[in-house]
Amino acid sequence: MGAMTPKRALLWLILAGTFVRILFGGGIGLGIDESYMVVAGRGALRLGYFDHPLISWWMSNLAARLAGSEAAVVVRLPFILLFAVSTWLMSRVTAEMFGDKAGLWAALAFNLSPVMGVSTGGWVLPDGPLVAALLGAVWCVGRALAGHGLGWWLGFGVCAGLSMLSKYTAVLPLAGLAAFLLIDPRYRAWFSRPQPYGALAVALLVFSPVVIWNAGNGWASLAFQGGRAAASRFNPWGPVVTLAGEAAFLLPWIWAGLVLVLWRGGRAGDGRARLLCWMAAPAIVLFAVVSLWSRQVLFHWATPGYLMLFPLLGAYLAERAWAMPVARATAGLLAVAMLLVVSEIRLSWAPLPAEALLTVRDWSELRDAVGATGLPVAAVSWSDAGKAGIGLGPDVPIFCLNVDAREFRFAMHPPSSGDVVIVAPRRTLASMRQTYIGEFTSIEALPPVRVGGADIALFVGRGLKAWPY
Repeated sequence: MGAMTPKRALLWLILAGTFVRILFGGGIGLGIDESYMVVAGRGALRLGYFDHPLISWWMSNLAARLAGSEAAVVVRLPFILLFAVSTWLMSRVTAEMFGDKAGLWAALAFNLSPVMGVSTGGWVLPDGPLVAALLGAVWCVGRALAGHGLGWWLGFGVCAGLSMLSKYTAVLPLAGLAAFLLIDPRYRAWFSRPQPYGALAVALLVFSPVVIWNAGNGWASLAFQGGRAAASRFNPWGPVVTLAGEAAFLLPWIWAGLVLVLWRGGRAGDGRARLLCWMAAPAIVLFAVVSLWSRQVLFHWATPGYLMLFPLLGAYLAERAWAMPVARATAGLLAVAMLLVVSEIRLSWAPLPAEALLTVRDWSELRDAVGATGLPVAAVSWSDAGKAGIGLGPDVPIFCLNVDAREFRFAMHPPSSGDVVIVAPRRTLASMRQTYIGEFTSIEALPPVRVGGADIALFVGRGLKAWPY
Protein backbone atom coordinates (compact mmCIF):
# COMPACT_ATOMS: atom_id res chain seq x y z
CA MET A 1 0.00 0.00 0.00
CA GLY A 2 2.59 2.46 -1.14
CA ALA A 3 5.40 3.72 1.05
CA MET A 4 3.15 4.15 4.08
CA THR A 5 3.63 1.88 7.07
CA PRO A 6 0.69 -0.44 7.83
CA LYS A 7 -0.09 1.47 11.03
CA ARG A 8 -0.17 4.83 9.27
CA ALA A 9 -2.27 3.41 6.43
CA LEU A 10 -4.68 1.96 9.00
CA LEU A 11 -5.09 5.38 10.61
CA TRP A 12 -5.95 6.94 7.24
CA LEU A 13 -8.38 4.10 6.52
CA ILE A 14 -10.18 4.69 9.81
CA LEU A 15 -10.33 8.47 9.34
CA ALA A 16 -11.46 8.30 5.72
CA GLY A 17 -14.02 5.60 6.42
CA THR A 18 -15.48 7.52 9.36
CA PHE A 19 -15.72 10.72 7.29
CA VAL A 20 -17.49 8.94 4.42
CA ARG A 21 -19.94 7.23 6.80
CA ILE A 22 -20.84 10.51 8.47
CA LEU A 23 -21.54 12.10 5.06
CA PHE A 24 -23.56 9.10 3.90
CA GLY A 25 -25.37 8.83 7.24
CA GLY A 26 -26.53 12.42 6.93
CA GLY A 27 -27.44 12.08 3.27
CA ILE A 28 -30.14 9.44 3.53
CA GLY A 29 -33.05 9.02 5.90
CA LEU A 30 -33.34 6.26 8.46
CA GLY A 31 -34.33 2.86 7.09
CA ILE A 32 -37.28 0.81 8.31
CA ASP A 33 -35.43 -1.10 11.03
CA GLU A 34 -33.52 2.00 12.11
CA SER A 35 -36.67 4.12 12.40
CA TYR A 36 -38.36 1.37 14.36
CA MET A 37 -35.48 1.06 16.82
CA VAL A 38 -35.23 4.82 17.38
CA VAL A 39 -38.98 5.35 17.85
CA ALA A 40 -39.82 2.21 19.83
CA GLY A 41 -36.69 2.74 21.96
CA ARG A 42 -37.72 6.23 23.10
CA GLY A 43 -38.27 7.04 26.75
CA ALA A 44 -36.63 5.43 29.74
CA LEU A 45 -33.86 2.93 29.17
CA ARG A 46 -35.07 -0.62 29.70
CA LEU A 47 -33.32 -3.87 30.61
CA GLY A 48 -34.76 -5.65 27.62
CA TYR A 49 -36.49 -5.15 24.29
CA PHE A 50 -38.62 -7.41 22.14
CA ASP A 51 -36.46 -7.88 19.05
CA HIS A 52 -32.87 -7.66 20.28
CA PRO A 53 -30.95 -7.13 23.52
CA LEU A 54 -30.38 -3.65 24.83
CA ILE A 55 -27.08 -2.20 23.57
CA SER A 56 -28.16 -0.81 20.18
CA TRP A 57 -31.40 0.55 21.65
CA TRP A 58 -29.48 2.34 24.39
CA MET A 59 -26.95 3.76 21.91
CA SER A 60 -29.55 5.46 19.72
CA ASN A 61 -31.62 6.55 22.73
CA LEU A 62 -28.69 8.22 24.49
CA ALA A 63 -27.42 9.85 21.29
CA ALA A 64 -30.84 11.41 20.65
CA ARG A 65 -31.12 12.60 24.24
CA LEU A 66 -27.65 14.13 24.38
CA ALA A 67 -28.08 15.92 21.06
CA GLY A 68 -31.74 16.77 21.51
CA SER A 69 -32.38 15.43 18.02
CA GLU A 70 -33.32 12.25 16.20
CA ALA A 71 -31.69 13.35 12.95
CA ALA A 72 -30.29 10.40 11.02
CA VAL A 73 -26.64 11.41 11.39
CA VAL A 74 -27.11 11.97 15.15
CA VAL A 75 -28.51 8.56 16.03
CA ARG A 76 -26.10 6.87 13.61
CA LEU A 77 -23.00 8.60 14.96
CA PRO A 78 -22.34 6.19 17.88
CA PHE A 79 -22.47 3.27 15.45
CA ILE A 80 -20.12 5.03 13.02
CA LEU A 81 -17.61 5.73 15.78
CA LEU A 82 -17.91 2.19 17.11
CA PHE A 83 -17.08 0.83 13.66
CA ALA A 84 -13.85 2.83 13.76
CA VAL A 85 -13.03 0.83 16.91
CA SER A 86 -14.04 -2.38 15.13
CA THR A 87 -11.69 -1.58 12.24
CA TRP A 88 -8.82 -1.13 14.69
CA LEU A 89 -9.73 -4.37 16.46
CA MET A 90 -9.86 -6.26 13.17
CA SER A 91 -6.38 -5.03 12.33
CA ARG A 92 -5.09 -5.80 15.83
CA VAL A 93 -6.53 -9.34 15.94
CA THR A 94 -5.12 -10.13 12.50
CA ALA A 95 -1.74 -8.52 13.14
CA GLU A 96 -1.17 -10.57 16.28
CA MET A 97 -1.89 -13.75 14.33
CA PHE A 98 -0.39 -13.04 10.90
CA GLY A 99 1.52 -9.72 11.00
CA ASP A 100 0.85 -6.00 10.49
CA LYS A 101 0.49 -6.17 6.71
CA ALA A 102 -2.17 -8.87 7.00
CA GLY A 103 -3.88 -6.76 9.67
CA LEU A 104 -4.15 -3.81 7.32
CA TRP A 105 -5.53 -5.96 4.50
CA ALA A 106 -8.09 -7.55 6.81
CA ALA A 107 -9.25 -4.10 7.95
CA LEU A 108 -9.46 -2.88 4.34
CA ALA A 109 -11.49 -5.86 3.13
CA PHE A 110 -13.70 -5.50 6.21
CA ASN A 111 -14.45 -1.87 5.28
CA LEU A 112 -15.03 -2.61 1.59
CA SER A 113 -17.67 -5.26 2.25
CA PRO A 114 -21.07 -3.45 2.11
CA VAL A 115 -22.77 -5.48 4.84
CA MET A 116 -19.84 -4.67 7.13
CA GLY A 117 -18.61 -1.27 6.01
CA VAL A 118 -21.98 0.33 5.15
CA SER A 119 -24.87 -1.16 7.16
CA THR A 120 -22.98 -2.59 10.14
CA GLY A 121 -20.57 0.33 9.99
CA GLY A 122 -23.04 3.17 10.19
CA TRP A 123 -26.69 2.22 10.65
CA VAL A 124 -28.80 1.93 13.79
CA LEU A 125 -28.70 -1.86 13.97
CA PRO A 126 -27.54 -4.40 16.58
CA ASP A 127 -24.84 -5.67 14.21
CA GLY A 128 -22.50 -2.76 14.96
CA PRO A 129 -22.02 -3.46 18.67
CA LEU A 130 -22.17 -7.22 17.96
CA VAL A 131 -19.19 -7.03 15.60
CA ALA A 132 -17.14 -4.82 17.92
CA ALA A 133 -17.76 -7.07 20.92
CA LEU A 134 -16.97 -10.27 19.00
CA LEU A 135 -13.70 -8.82 17.72
CA GLY A 136 -12.84 -7.82 21.27
CA ALA A 137 -13.64 -11.36 22.41
CA VAL A 138 -11.38 -12.90 19.75
CA TRP A 139 -8.52 -10.56 20.65
CA CYS A 140 -8.83 -11.32 24.35
CA VAL A 141 -9.17 -15.08 24.01
CA GLY A 142 -6.21 -15.21 21.62
CA ARG A 143 -4.00 -13.53 24.20
CA ALA A 144 -5.52 -15.60 27.02
CA LEU A 145 -4.74 -18.87 25.22
CA ALA A 146 -1.19 -17.62 24.69
CA GLY A 147 -0.82 -17.44 28.48
CA HIS A 148 -0.99 -13.67 29.00
CA GLY A 149 -2.88 -13.93 32.29
CA LEU A 150 -6.27 -14.00 33.99
CA GLY A 151 -7.09 -10.42 32.94
CA TRP A 152 -7.40 -11.48 29.31
CA TRP A 153 -9.78 -14.28 30.26
CA LEU A 154 -11.93 -11.82 32.17
CA GLY A 155 -11.73 -9.40 29.25
CA PHE A 156 -12.96 -12.20 27.03
CA GLY A 157 -15.88 -12.76 29.41
CA VAL A 158 -16.82 -9.08 29.28
CA CYS A 159 -16.65 -8.96 25.48
CA ALA A 160 -18.53 -12.24 25.10
CA GLY A 161 -21.25 -10.92 27.40
CA LEU A 162 -21.43 -7.65 25.47
CA SER A 163 -21.76 -9.53 22.19
CA MET A 164 -24.74 -11.46 23.55
CA LEU A 165 -26.10 -8.18 24.96
CA SER A 166 -26.02 -6.91 21.36
CA LYS A 167 -27.59 -9.75 19.37
CA TYR A 168 -28.53 -13.34 20.12
CA THR A 169 -26.57 -14.72 17.15
CA ALA A 170 -23.38 -13.99 19.12
CA VAL A 171 -23.85 -17.38 20.73
CA LEU A 172 -22.94 -19.13 17.45
CA PRO A 173 -19.27 -18.07 17.12
CA LEU A 174 -18.88 -18.43 20.89
CA ALA A 175 -20.21 -21.99 20.67
CA GLY A 176 -17.76 -22.66 17.83
CA LEU A 177 -14.93 -21.41 20.04
CA ALA A 178 -15.97 -23.73 22.86
CA ALA A 179 -16.13 -26.69 20.47
CA PHE A 180 -12.68 -25.89 19.10
CA LEU A 181 -11.13 -25.73 22.56
CA LEU A 182 -12.78 -29.01 23.49
CA ILE A 183 -11.72 -30.88 20.34
CA ASP A 184 -8.19 -29.56 19.87
CA PRO A 185 -5.84 -31.44 22.23
CA ARG A 186 -3.52 -28.43 22.43
CA TYR A 187 -6.18 -26.39 24.21
CA ARG A 188 -8.38 -29.02 25.88
CA ALA A 189 -6.45 -28.74 29.14
CA TRP A 190 -7.94 -25.29 29.70
CA PHE A 191 -11.19 -26.96 30.76
CA SER A 192 -9.43 -28.25 33.86
CA ARG A 193 -8.39 -24.72 34.88
CA PRO A 194 -10.49 -22.02 36.56
CA GLN A 195 -9.89 -19.19 34.07
CA PRO A 196 -12.47 -20.21 31.42
CA TYR A 197 -15.12 -20.67 34.09
CA GLY A 198 -14.40 -17.24 35.49
CA ALA A 199 -14.82 -15.82 31.98
CA LEU A 200 -18.12 -17.70 31.62
CA ALA A 201 -19.38 -16.28 34.91
CA VAL A 202 -18.51 -12.74 33.82
CA ALA A 203 -20.22 -13.24 30.44
CA LEU A 204 -23.41 -14.51 32.08
CA LEU A 205 -23.38 -11.60 34.51
CA VAL A 206 -23.11 -9.10 31.65
CA PHE A 207 -25.90 -10.92 29.79
CA SER A 208 -28.17 -11.12 32.86
CA PRO A 209 -30.36 -8.07 32.01
CA VAL A 210 -31.69 -9.99 29.00
CA VAL A 211 -32.63 -12.94 31.21
CA ILE A 212 -34.26 -10.68 33.79
CA TRP A 213 -36.37 -8.87 31.18
CA ASN A 214 -37.42 -12.06 29.41
CA ALA A 215 -38.34 -13.75 32.68
CA GLY A 216 -40.64 -10.85 33.49
CA ASN A 217 -42.21 -10.75 30.02
CA GLY A 218 -43.04 -14.36 29.27
CA TRP A 219 -39.72 -15.00 27.49
CA ALA A 220 -41.18 -12.98 24.62
CA SER A 221 -37.91 -11.98 22.94
CA LEU A 222 -36.31 -15.42 23.03
CA ALA A 223 -39.54 -17.04 21.81
CA PHE A 224 -39.84 -14.57 18.93
CA GLN A 225 -36.28 -15.06 17.69
CA GLY A 226 -36.41 -18.83 18.16
CA GLY A 227 -39.70 -18.99 16.28
CA ARG A 228 -38.07 -17.57 13.17
CA ALA A 229 -36.54 -20.98 12.53
CA ALA A 230 -39.96 -22.67 12.56
CA ALA A 231 -40.78 -24.89 9.59
CA SER A 232 -42.76 -23.37 6.75
CA ARG A 233 -42.29 -25.66 3.73
CA PHE A 234 -39.41 -27.64 2.30
CA ASN A 235 -37.33 -25.49 -0.03
CA PRO A 236 -34.39 -27.36 -1.59
CA TRP A 237 -33.12 -24.15 -3.18
CA GLY A 238 -33.18 -22.28 0.14
CA PRO A 239 -29.47 -22.73 0.94
CA VAL A 240 -28.49 -21.64 -2.58
CA VAL A 241 -30.59 -18.48 -2.30
CA THR A 242 -29.25 -17.77 1.19
CA LEU A 243 -25.60 -18.18 0.20
CA ALA A 244 -26.17 -16.10 -2.95
CA GLY A 245 -27.76 -13.35 -0.87
CA GLU A 246 -24.87 -13.42 1.58
CA ALA A 247 -22.46 -13.18 -1.35
CA ALA A 248 -24.31 -10.13 -2.67
CA PHE A 249 -24.25 -8.46 0.74
CA LEU A 250 -20.51 -9.09 1.14
CA LEU A 251 -19.72 -8.53 -2.58
CA PRO A 252 -19.27 -11.75 -4.58
CA TRP A 253 -15.48 -11.53 -4.88
CA ILE A 254 -15.03 -10.84 -1.17
CA TRP A 255 -17.45 -13.67 -0.33
CA ALA A 256 -15.49 -16.04 -2.63
CA GLY A 257 -12.27 -15.10 -0.84
CA LEU A 258 -13.84 -15.73 2.56
CA VAL A 259 -15.14 -19.13 1.48
CA LEU A 260 -11.71 -19.99 0.07
CA VAL A 261 -9.90 -19.15 3.31
CA LEU A 262 -12.54 -21.05 5.29
CA TRP A 263 -11.77 -24.14 3.20
CA ARG A 264 -8.01 -23.67 3.44
CA GLY A 265 -8.04 -22.77 7.13
CA GLY A 266 -10.22 -25.68 8.12
CA ARG A 267 -7.78 -28.09 6.50
CA ALA A 268 -4.62 -26.42 7.83
CA GLY A 269 -2.71 -27.49 10.90
CA ASP A 270 -2.36 -23.89 12.08
CA GLY A 271 -4.28 -23.58 15.36
CA ARG A 272 -5.00 -19.88 14.79
CA ALA A 273 -6.63 -20.54 11.43
CA ARG A 274 -8.61 -23.48 12.77
CA LEU A 275 -9.87 -21.43 15.73
CA LEU A 276 -11.22 -18.75 13.38
CA CYS A 277 -12.80 -21.35 11.10
CA TRP A 278 -14.51 -23.07 14.01
CA MET A 279 -15.92 -19.73 15.15
CA ALA A 280 -17.07 -18.91 11.60
CA ALA A 281 -18.72 -22.18 10.63
CA PRO A 282 -21.76 -22.38 12.97
CA ALA A 283 -23.48 -19.20 11.71
CA ILE A 284 -22.68 -19.82 8.04
CA VAL A 285 -23.80 -23.46 8.12
CA LEU A 286 -26.79 -23.05 10.45
CA PHE A 287 -28.62 -20.38 8.46
CA ALA A 288 -27.98 -22.18 5.18
CA VAL A 289 -29.51 -25.34 6.67
CA VAL A 290 -32.44 -23.52 8.30
CA SER A 291 -33.31 -21.99 4.93
CA LEU A 292 -34.25 -25.50 3.76
CA TRP A 293 -37.53 -25.10 5.65
CA SER A 294 -37.80 -21.49 6.81
CA ARG A 295 -38.58 -18.50 4.61
CA GLN A 296 -37.53 -16.03 7.31
CA VAL A 297 -33.75 -16.35 6.98
CA LEU A 298 -32.25 -12.92 6.30
CA PHE A 299 -28.96 -12.67 4.46
CA HIS A 300 -27.15 -10.61 7.11
CA TRP A 301 -27.79 -13.12 9.89
CA ALA A 302 -24.60 -15.01 9.07
CA THR A 303 -22.49 -11.86 9.54
CA PRO A 304 -20.91 -13.10 12.82
CA GLY A 305 -19.59 -16.13 10.96
CA TYR A 306 -18.06 -14.30 8.00
CA LEU A 307 -16.59 -11.75 10.42
CA MET A 308 -14.25 -14.40 11.78
CA LEU A 309 -12.80 -15.09 8.33
CA PHE A 310 -11.54 -11.58 7.56
CA PRO A 311 -8.22 -12.14 9.44
CA LEU A 312 -7.58 -15.18 7.23
CA LEU A 313 -8.55 -13.19 4.15
CA GLY A 314 -6.17 -10.42 5.22
CA ALA A 315 -3.29 -12.89 5.48
CA TYR A 316 -4.18 -14.27 2.04
CA LEU A 317 -4.44 -10.85 0.35
CA ALA A 318 -1.20 -9.58 1.89
CA GLU A 319 0.71 -11.99 -0.36
CA ARG A 320 -1.18 -11.27 -3.61
CA ALA A 321 0.04 -8.62 -6.07
CA TRP A 322 -3.39 -8.36 -7.70
CA ALA A 323 -5.09 -7.43 -4.42
CA MET A 324 -4.40 -3.68 -4.61
CA PRO A 325 -6.00 -3.08 -8.05
CA VAL A 326 -9.05 -5.07 -6.95
CA ALA A 327 -9.28 -3.08 -3.70
CA ARG A 328 -9.09 0.23 -5.58
CA ALA A 329 -11.77 -0.84 -8.04
CA THR A 330 -14.01 -2.02 -5.20
CA ALA A 331 -13.58 1.25 -3.31
CA GLY A 332 -14.47 3.18 -6.46
CA LEU A 333 -17.54 1.03 -7.06
CA LEU A 334 -18.79 1.59 -3.50
CA ALA A 335 -18.17 5.34 -3.72
CA VAL A 336 -20.16 5.61 -6.94
CA ALA A 337 -22.99 3.48 -5.53
CA MET A 338 -23.23 5.64 -2.39
CA LEU A 339 -23.26 8.85 -4.46
CA LEU A 340 -26.01 7.46 -6.66
CA VAL A 341 -28.12 6.48 -3.65
CA VAL A 342 -27.79 9.89 -1.98
CA SER A 343 -28.42 11.81 -5.21
CA GLU A 344 -31.50 9.72 -6.03
CA ILE A 345 -32.98 10.31 -2.57
CA ARG A 346 -32.27 14.03 -2.80
CA LEU A 347 -33.11 14.65 -6.46
CA SER A 348 -35.33 11.71 -7.56
CA TRP A 349 -33.63 11.55 -10.95
CA ALA A 350 -34.14 7.83 -11.64
CA PRO A 351 -37.45 6.43 -12.98
CA LEU A 352 -38.16 4.50 -9.78
CA PRO A 353 -41.62 4.09 -8.20
CA ALA A 354 -42.03 6.83 -5.60
CA GLU A 355 -43.24 4.27 -3.06
CA ALA A 356 -39.90 2.46 -3.26
CA LEU A 357 -38.10 5.46 -1.74
CA LEU A 358 -40.45 5.82 1.22
CA THR A 359 -38.28 3.42 3.19
CA VAL A 360 -35.29 5.79 3.07
CA ARG A 361 -37.14 9.09 3.47
CA ASP A 362 -38.12 10.67 6.77
CA TRP A 363 -41.85 11.35 6.64
CA SER A 364 -41.59 14.86 8.09
CA GLU A 365 -44.50 15.98 5.87
CA LEU A 366 -46.83 14.19 8.28
CA ARG A 367 -46.23 16.71 11.06
CA ASP A 368 -48.56 19.46 9.91
CA ALA A 369 -51.37 17.23 8.63
CA VAL A 370 -51.43 14.82 11.56
CA GLY A 371 -50.41 17.23 14.29
CA ALA A 372 -53.26 19.59 13.41
CA THR A 373 -55.86 16.97 14.39
CA GLY A 374 -54.70 16.81 18.01
CA LEU A 375 -55.65 13.12 18.09
CA PRO A 376 -53.58 10.08 19.10
CA VAL A 377 -51.71 8.56 16.15
CA ALA A 378 -51.37 4.92 15.15
CA ALA A 379 -49.91 3.02 12.21
CA VAL A 380 -51.03 -0.29 10.76
CA SER A 381 -47.67 -2.08 11.16
CA TRP A 382 -44.56 -1.83 13.32
CA SER A 383 -42.53 -0.76 10.27
CA ASP A 384 -44.93 2.06 9.36
CA ALA A 385 -45.08 3.11 13.01
CA GLY A 386 -41.32 3.54 13.03
CA LYS A 387 -41.27 5.63 9.85
CA ALA A 388 -44.26 7.73 10.93
CA GLY A 389 -42.77 8.20 14.40
CA ILE A 390 -39.56 9.63 12.95
CA GLY A 391 -41.57 11.95 10.70
CA LEU A 392 -43.80 13.19 13.49
CA GLY A 393 -40.92 13.71 15.93
CA PRO A 394 -40.35 12.59 19.52
CA ASP A 395 -43.13 14.77 21.00
CA VAL A 396 -45.90 12.81 19.25
CA PRO A 397 -46.44 9.29 20.63
CA ILE A 398 -47.33 6.73 18.00
CA PHE A 399 -48.93 3.35 18.48
CA CYS A 400 -49.12 0.19 16.42
CA LEU A 401 -52.57 -1.01 15.37
CA ASN A 402 -51.52 -4.58 14.78
CA VAL A 403 -51.27 -7.84 16.70
CA ASP A 404 -47.63 -8.00 15.59
CA ALA A 405 -46.65 -4.75 17.31
CA ARG A 406 -43.16 -5.95 18.36
CA GLU A 407 -41.51 -3.51 20.79
CA PHE A 408 -44.43 -1.06 20.48
CA ARG A 409 -46.47 -3.50 22.51
CA PHE A 410 -44.12 -3.04 25.47
CA ALA A 411 -42.96 0.55 24.96
CA MET A 412 -46.21 2.37 24.23
CA HIS A 413 -49.49 2.36 26.17
CA PRO A 414 -52.21 3.21 23.67
CA PRO A 415 -55.48 5.00 24.51
CA SER A 416 -58.43 2.84 25.49
CA SER A 417 -61.13 4.93 23.83
CA GLY A 418 -61.77 7.95 21.62
CA ASP A 419 -60.74 8.77 18.05
CA VAL A 420 -57.39 7.87 16.47
CA VAL A 421 -55.59 9.10 13.35
CA ILE A 422 -54.27 6.11 11.41
CA VAL A 423 -51.22 6.31 9.10
CA ALA A 424 -51.63 3.58 6.50
CA PRO A 425 -49.52 3.66 3.32
CA ARG A 426 -50.82 1.46 0.51
CA ARG A 427 -54.23 1.05 2.19
CA THR A 428 -57.69 1.99 0.88
CA LEU A 429 -60.76 2.97 2.86
CA ALA A 430 -62.42 -0.31 1.95
CA SER A 431 -59.49 -2.41 3.17
CA MET A 432 -59.22 -0.38 6.38
CA ARG A 433 -62.89 -0.91 7.16
CA GLN A 434 -62.62 -4.59 6.44
CA THR A 435 -59.55 -4.99 8.67
CA TYR A 436 -60.27 -2.66 11.60
CA ILE A 437 -64.00 -2.19 11.87
CA GLY A 438 -63.92 -4.47 14.91
CA GLU A 439 -61.67 -1.97 16.68
CA PHE A 440 -63.67 1.18 15.81
CA THR A 441 -67.31 2.14 15.39
CA SER A 442 -66.46 3.77 12.05
CA ILE A 443 -63.45 4.66 9.86
CA GLU A 444 -63.23 7.70 7.60
CA ALA A 445 -60.62 8.79 5.05
CA LEU A 446 -58.56 11.95 5.50
CA PRO A 447 -56.66 13.76 2.73
CA PRO A 448 -53.43 11.87 1.98
CA VAL A 449 -50.01 13.40 2.61
CA ARG A 450 -47.49 13.69 -0.23
CA VAL A 451 -44.01 12.42 0.69
CA GLY A 452 -41.39 12.58 -2.07
CA GLY A 453 -43.87 11.95 -4.86
CA ALA A 454 -45.82 9.21 -3.07
CA ASP A 455 -49.12 9.56 -1.22
CA ILE A 456 -49.39 8.28 2.34
CA ALA A 457 -53.02 7.48 3.14
CA LEU A 458 -54.50 8.83 6.38
CA PHE A 459 -57.67 7.75 8.12
CA VAL A 460 -59.47 8.54 11.34
CA GLY A 461 -60.91 5.73 13.43
CA ARG A 462 -63.96 6.90 15.37
CA GLY A 463 -64.92 5.43 18.72
CA LEU A 464 -62.05 3.10 19.59
CA LYS A 465 -63.50 -0.11 21.05
CA ALA A 466 -60.43 -2.31 21.61
CA TRP A 467 -56.76 -2.47 20.73
CA PRO A 468 -55.72 -5.55 18.69
CA TYR A 469 -53.32 -6.83 21.36
